Amino acid sequence: MKITHRPRRLRRTESLRNSLAETRCSLSQLVYPLFIQEENKDEEIRSMPGVTRWSEKQLFKVLENCLEKGIYSVAFFPKIPENQKDSTAKESLNPEGFIPRVIRESKKRFPELILYSDVALDPYSSDGHDGIVKNGEIVNDETVKLLTKMALLHAEAGVDFVAPSDMMDGRIGAIRSTLDENGFTQTGILSYAAKYASSFYGPFRDALDSAPRNGDKKTYQMDIRNVREAIREVELDLQEGADLVMVKPAGAYLDVIHQVKEISSVPVAAYQVSGEYSMIQIAAKHGLFSLEKAMEESILSIRRAGADLIFTYFALDLAKLWRE
Repeated sequence: MKITHRPRRLRRTESLRNSLAETRCSLSQLVYPLFIQEENKDEEIRSMPGVTRWSEKQLFKVLENCLEKGIYSVAFFPKIPENQKDSTAKESLNPEGFIPRVIRESKKRFPELILYSDVALDPYSSDGHDGIVKNGEIVNDETVKLLTKMALLHAEAGVDFVAPSDMMDGRIGAIRSTLDENGFTQTGILSYAAKYASSFYGPFRDALDSAPRNGDKKTYQMDIRNVREAIREVELDLQEGADLVMVKPAGAYLDVIHQVKEISSVPVAAYQVSGEYSMIQIAAKHGLFSLEKAMEESILSIRRAGADLIFTYFALDLAKLWRE
């Protein structure tokens, strides 16, 4: 056969394929989400094989292990006791509360860690929503006032990035102004700019016991059918001062990641959420495919779509795999 172009020449050996790979991912691009609780016990999360909700005491050993394995970025997600929840989420503003205390101690012990803190009311709310509920409506402006105070509290504790995940209108601008006015000009904002009302969050809500008590989150999280809306949300958050923007979930929204990457002037993060993680784990346990190959392929696809940072529960597994 007279064939001038033979693309297979470039796939002939593993060394050649590695040298020409278009998409690469390093441990520095991974953020490890950690579920934590004040209770003095560690609990495996039934719906997320291989994931544990850590006690405060054990957390610092986990952070030390992360650094040893090459994972320098972590995000904290707390489970709050029922007796500390109410309709105003007042525990979220307790300066001596669990999260501010953990942030302070983590930065004291491991100053090289990059810490992200979730800014949303659902873990603290007896209603299980990301905002204040009044007459069955999640009210925007009153919620933003609380989120702004919460973000300032986390900045005072020493977090590197506050990460508003609530999808309220105008919260990025309000948080940026408040941080700057109080001298926290170096505290970054990772905005969950395009967070969809996805069915893939189930195991996460199981881990934190933060599911809505009534209704759903579709009046503030994005419609799963929309892309232009995501672009608008990102553009607004960029105008308001976001340092990083997030697309969530990741695997079912690769097209959104790609389009956001095309228009964003700041780095783009993507969250491989609990449902995506659990599907891969459970399918691998049933022998449908190799866990190692599937988790690596899933991460590389998110990078290929354009994500600069990836939040993933596979972070430590990938650290082990890639180092081997």
